Amino acid sequence: MKVLHTSLECYPLAKVGGLGDVVGSLPKYLTDLDCVTEVIIPFFDNEKINDLSCEEVYNGSLDLGKNTFDFSIKKVLSVDFGFQIYLVYQEELLHRPNVYSYEDDTERFLAFQLAVLNWLLDTETKPDVIHCHDHHTGLIPFLISQVNKYNSLIDIPTVLTIHNAQYQGQFSYDKLDYIPQFDLANIGLLDWDHCINPLASGIKCAWRVTTVSPSYMDELQHQANGLEGLLSHEKAKCVGILNGIDHDTWNPETDPMVVKNYGTKNIISGRKANKEWLCQEFNFDLNKPLFAFIGRLVYEKGADLLPAIIAEALQHLDVNILILGSGNSEIESRLLEVKQHFPNTYNTYIGYDEKLSHIIYAGADFLIMPSRVEPCGLNQMYALRYGLIPIVRRTGGLKDTVIDIGNKGFGICLDRANVEDVYYSIRRGVEFYNDQKFYRKTQKEILKIDHSWNNSAKQYIELYKSLKQLK
Repeated sequence: MKVLHTSLECYPLAKVGGLGDVVGSLPKYLTDLDCVTEVIIPFFDNEKINDLSCEEVYNGSLDLGKNTFDFSIKKVLSVDFGFQIYLVYQEELLHRPNVYSYEDDTERFLAFQLAVLNWLLDTETKPDVIHCHDHHTGLIPFLISQVNKYNSLIDIPTVLTIHNAQYQGQFSYDKLDYIPQFDLANIGLLDWDHCINPLASGIKCAWRVTTVSPSYMDELQHQANGLEGLLSHEKAKCVGILNGIDHDTWNPETDPMVVKNYGTKNIISGRKANKEWLCQEFNFDLNKPLFAFIGRLVYEKGADLLPAIIAEALQHLDVNILILGSGNSEIESRLLEVKQHFPNTYNTYIGYDEKLSHIIYAGADFLIMPSRVEPCGLNQMYALRYGLIPIVRRTGGLKDTVIDIGNKGFGICLDRANVEDVYYSIRRGVEFYNDQKFYRKTQKEILKIDHSWNNSAKQYIELYKSLKQLK
């Protein structure tokens, strides 16, 4: 079986969030299960992609309304990724430093999808399944099933994975001419709320729709940024498959980024060495429990709550708090302002540092995730992999992966994303930390939890096989 993943992100070549981690990991595990797996992303203008050794395997053109753009498909020659990667090179629209946030993103995403399908029209060995990720590739199922030009691809099953339904890629009908000729009687397959909605279209037209955790699929029936009714109507073809993590990359025994490697036998000394480094770097007291937040500083992650949470916790509890992330400029400013009031117990790093994130996983005592929306969440799985106790709100994948210590579990769970509940959970964390025997025992146990892609990849294989039987 041959599966082609279409995505805007793929770690380590292009990553903005969890999408990049998924597309950079799942194909590797699918390959290990004897599935021929390929990934195609844009050829961005970044150092990692520009330094690749590539072979041009196709060149063609695509039309966006009255404009024609030349493009080429480049095959990455390196085998280090564990699967084959292809890149769409298009100078005017795609060869740019950033993945997102350009004014012409609608044109960029469409150009990428059209280039992929134009290439597939001329390839001899076509994929058995096309796996689309998020709204950026959500129009591919419509284009294959409805556009005359791509009629020869109509028997290829399509899978759409929703990584985050908050972002849907809507654009107005004045850009309808960007889409190649199709029967206008079927324009409803593009429409949602009086505009063209790529995510909604993908849900309507894909053979199967998946989300990145079972609980997130359930939640989308009630809260999906306007798509609740559509997802409820299409629920028969929807399934939630929990994301995994790459156990080769995220492994405290071999991780080259941490200060000291460790496993179950030397977890105490290993984590202590990493915590010592963090305390020296950020002027913390080694003997106090260290609570950390890693991620985007946005509303969905509950990051707007952090300044008040930090102030409340540090006024009443003997703890240290470290924040690593970037995002909303107002939240960033408020977090920096808090530093003036708690210079020896709180610090923040605005931005993202991959090495620092690994050391935090290996050295902090608790990871705070007060998310309002968390389709799957990978940080809590990274934390468990490193023996770091997660404090999470019961939502999406957090609910599926973390069990409260009060229920014979290994984390601390809360139900509401507010300052009071998070503060209370930090207090529970302090009590947990003070019971060192129980705390150390729990750390050793969570190192053994398997959240690798092994199980999830098997579920995807079964899904792909079921689609082949429908052809």
